[in-house]
Amino acid sequence: MRLFLMAVPALSVCMLAPAQEPAAHPAGTGAASLPDAPSPQPSASDDVTVRSTPRNLLHDQAAIWTSPAHARTRDLKWLLPLAAASGAAFATDRHTMTQVVSRDPSFNQASLDTSNVLTGSLIAVPVAVFGFGCARQDEHARQAGILTGESMVDGIVVDEALKLVFWRERPNVDDARGHFFQSNAGADSSFPSTHSVVAWSAASALAAEYPSHWTQFMLYAAATGVSLTRVMGQEHFPSDVLVGSSLGWLIGHNVVRHHHHKSREQGVANRE
Repeated sequence: MRLFLMAVPALSVCMLAPAQEPAAHPAGTGAASLPDAPSPQPSASDDVTVRSTPRNLLHDQAAIWTSPAHARTRDLKWLLPLAAASGAAFATDRHTMTQVVSRDPSFNQASLDTSNVLTGSLIAVPVAVFGFGCARQDEHARQAGILTGESMVDGIVVDEALKLVFWRERPNVDDARGHFFQSNAGADSSFPSTHSVVAWSAASALAAEYPSHWTQFMLYAAATGVSLTRVMGQEHFPSDVLVGSSLGWLIGHNVVRHHHHKSREQGVANRE
């Protein structure tokens, strides 16, 4: 059972392994240990619209759930460390929640309130970016808002599917033993953390579109705050937020990356 749980994060994150659109690397350089961030493009393909989003979501989900078949050997450079970190988190989840994290109700509630505010902010930002793009005729901003929203929806779909598979109890049940496959956990099970998936998918997509150091720092700091406060609020185990954050990052990154890869292909086709 313990070996199975240690394999869970690798299997879950492998579903998002960026194997379908290989990133281009300059001649003479090796592949990065993590997938390359896409370069923002002000004018991209016209398939990124509100109307086309439902179709794009279906394509995203097909790519996500079939991606284990396309995993590459070089992905092990980051899948193995992530699996090891998640295995360590699983092994220490109960100790962390019972001996390290405070169980003071006021502290826990303040943490949850903070996580909700931070998550709401990360949801509001792409809405504002989209509105700005429409108002100012800024195609890059408009598409960045759409792609970020698409990433969050993709994240929620994956998150809910995994919750219904793993049925993990919340930390406030059975003295934080965190048992899996408990039917009483239902759709509101603990693994993975929905807030973490949504926050990191939004932060990852926006950071890919606006890659300045300051922007990335602000986005990832907010997403990290969401993950930490879910644990401090006694709402999730550390392994829940670690796997959820990793899934969210990969979803947001790959939605934007796939779009820019497709844009480059269309640009080449148009020039030919």
